Amino acid sequence: MAVRRSDVGEAGASALARYRALSDARPAEGAVVSLALGVSALVVVGGLASWPVGAVLGVAVCAAHLVHRRIRPGPAGDWRRGALAERRTARSLAALDPRAYRVLHDRSLQGLPETNLDHLVIGLTGVYAVVSRRVRRGARLWADEGRLWAGGDAVSGLESTAALAALVVARMLSAELDRDVEVAAVVAVQAGRVPAEGIEYGGVVFHRGSDVTTFVKGRPVIFTSAQVLTIAAIAEEIFPGMNGCSQAST
Repeated sequence: MAVRRSDVGEAGASALARYRALSDARPAEGAVVSLALGVSALVVVGGLASWPVGAVLGVAVCAAHLVHRRIRPGPAGDWRRGALAERRTARSLAALDPRAYRVLHDRSLQGLPETNLDHLVIGLTGVYAVVSRRVRRGARLWADEGRLWAGGDAVSGLESTAALAALVVARMLSAELDRDVEVAAVVAVQAGRVPAEGIEYGGVVFHRGSDVTTFVKGRPVIFTSAQVLTIAAIAEEIFPGMNGCSQAST
């Protein structure tokens, strides 16, 4: 079975769908509120000062409210930022040589309906379950005293999804291929700072999203090109896209 190509835009599709479901459940009402605020500012300022100034302020208020609805903290904003993080990682992974690596995005995992695998990389150097995670912008990720930290704040569970995904992928691929397949768990960190050499914590490797390709290419070669194609074809079938359709690889 040939592995089809796809756009990196498929990365983060399920997260983006959740964001739209939460934020656009009543989109017309949000637009009406923004417009009402803008008109109110126009009338008030226009009456007190001048209509040109009121018009400018009205447009600014309307735009500011629309932007706030888009980026405000909360579940919807978290899903949107998660989707953007996945797409940034996907763009970095697209630099991998397609003759040596295959990348699947936004895949479902058997038995884990609420958990998706952001990226699955299969190549000459092995198989990688890659999860994109955004931390506070500029915060330095580091591990010490058995804990993971982002700046001065201890964080928990940042590695858990990648570790679980790697276990599920290894189990299913090993069963299909009738041989042990090791899967490395990787977290691609977006927005935060990670040392160039990466961090290992809880059996999971953390790298900056832009450095994941370097990490993958820098490991020892363990598969042939034919084996990569075989494993990728199997993975394409047993890990379907989160939207129920096959979202093929780059």
